[in-house]
Amino acid sequence: MKRRILFIVAIFIAWLPVFMIQKPFFMVHHHELANSSSLIDYLQVIFHGLKLDCTISGYLTAIPLLLTTGSVWLHGIWLRKLLSAYFLIMAALVAAIFSIDIALYGFWGFRLDATLFFYLQSPKDAMASVPVGLFIIQLLLFFAYTYIIYIYFRKCILSWTPETMVRKRIIGTISCLLLGGILFIPIRGGVTTSTANVGMVYFSQNQFLNHAAINPCFSLVASLSKQQDFAAQFNFLPEERREELFKQLTSPRSNKQFPDSICPEKQQVLTTTRPNILIILLESFSANAIGAVGGEKDVTPNIDRLSKEGILFTNLYANSFRTDRGIVSVLNGYLAQPTTSIMKYPAKSQTLPSIAKSLDKEGYTADMLYGGDINFTNMQSYFFSSGYSKITADRDFPLSSRLSKWGTNDDITFTWLYNNIKERDNTKPWLTTFLTLSSHEPFEVPFHHLKHPYLNSVAFTDSCLGSFIDKMKLLPAWKNTLIVLVADHGFRYPEDVKDFEPRRFHIPMIWLGGAIKEPMVVDKYANQTDLAATLLNQLGLKHNEFAFSKDIFDPCYPEYAFYTFTNGFGFINRTGYSIYDNESNKILMESSSDNSSERTDNGKALLQTLYDDLGSR
Repeated sequence: MKRRILFIVAIFIAWLPVFMIQKPFFMVHHHELANSSSLIDYLQVIFHGLKLDCTISGYLTAIPLLLTTGSVWLHGIWLRKLLSAYFLIMAALVAAIFSIDIALYGFWGFRLDATLFFYLQSPKDAMASVPVGLFIIQLLLFFAYTYIIYIYFRKCILSWTPETMVRKRIIGTISCLLLGGILFIPIRGGVTTSTANVGMVYFSQNQFLNHAAINPCFSLVASLSKQQDFAAQFNFLPEERREELFKQLTSPRSNKQFPDSICPEKQQVLTTTRPNILIILLESFSANAIGAVGGEKDVTPNIDRLSKEGILFTNLYANSFRTDRGIVSVLNGYLAQPTTSIMKYPAKSQTLPSIAKSLDKEGYTADMLYGGDINFTNMQSYFFSSGYSKITADRDFPLSSRLSKWGTNDDITFTWLYNNIKERDNTKPWLTTFLTLSSHEPFEVPFHHLKHPYLNSVAFTDSCLGSFIDKMKLLPAWKNTLIVLVADHGFRYPEDVKDFEPRRFHIPMIWLGGAIKEPMVVDKYANQTDLAATLLNQLGLKHNEFAFSKDIFDPCYPEYAFYTFTNGFGFINRTGYSIYDNESNKILMESSSDNSSERTDNGKALLQTLYDDLGSR
């Protein structure tokens, strides 16, 4: 029996080097992020990461423990054969998770989680952002790593497989069960009140080092376990306190600038209450690439020019870092979630209010244009359930026009949109939403003016947009049209931008068209989610359903911006900003300690309310 106990212990210990070696490999692979890391940093990453490595080792030892318990009663080589197959399967699974994780981190900026399965519902589109060379390298890494793990276990573990029966079977069985109880300790994450979680391995102010210490297998399993019971997550504050703060943040009478609740009249910026509305969602347009809002000069000359002709919002922030979440924020006025995407759950997303649904009641027709695969990330079901009656996507364009990995480039879709609007009967108001795609990785565009691939793709879309607007001005429809330009999310540019800092989420928004009274600049802190309330108020329509949206032009609303990143959030107002990580329960970055706790509590109240709402849908 002693041999069996030592055999199980050996399996548990044998898994640890498999995971430990991943960490320096991960850091070397992402050397641009680890270039300032010392040998001590590498060792600390390995040491702190052991906590979650032990947890996954415990999980992977559970089945061998059960099989070994069975060998107490049955002798023979069956145990060796079963374990051989088990180690091969687990080697392939561990290798696949690591190979995918190490590749995606460069694009996503966070360790592998359940988001993977969401995007794999459309594998072709999910792979569109991954260069062919990288895919081949990761495939080779997968096979090599699988082979190494399997040979390692075959040489070091399988040769010690016990094959003879135990004389005292009852005692042997009890011993195995007791060993299983001990094994539960590392699976649970220790004997303290807290259970295993990603935050256990955080140890540094450098977020990359914290990420490097995370076991990707645990990250994936943990995120899967958090996908359903939303209302039970992020219960930061007592209910009364949460309700009080949320009311202050979303009530038009809570602006401290007007303590007597005497608010000035909101601005009316449109010439009509029933304009045609065109919402153009600009893929990955970061404010850092746009001169009009403080970014790079000469990348977007058309947007810079047009910003002086309409209403420019200089302090607008995306609510998230992904398209599927940004779309919902813009069109539904619904905050983005840091651990999931409501678009993943059609049963929930269809219950959301939307701009299209509100306008449908007023006689508007709503249509959607996207040059890519509309089935990607449940977009088709989402748009239909959000009130759009017609969807135009890549399938509606000839194969010769689908030159990008994502589908049809923006020059073609902008031309299609212009011709479509030109031919419309404008006796009935319409809402059109257009999601661009050319400025998405891998930035393959028929335009070669700038060396930086991202900036070049932004410049290409800007050129298409400029041409489209100039032609639109000549149409009769222009006089009664409002065009809203807003990014779906930002981008990690310049390269030193951290995934969680405000610069990563700063985006442009411009209102254009003949329906605009006069040009102006709005410097209030605001979110994508605020478009719903702001637009509907301009049309004289109620927006009570949009609980997380506030009217930017109504001075009675409090002024702030809120965004989420992978299991964290940022809150910005005139006092500064605070960036909070939910895993470690710590502030990652703040502009100053003044009002820090107030900003953090406000962000917690918004996130807690969001997940309560998400759980109730």
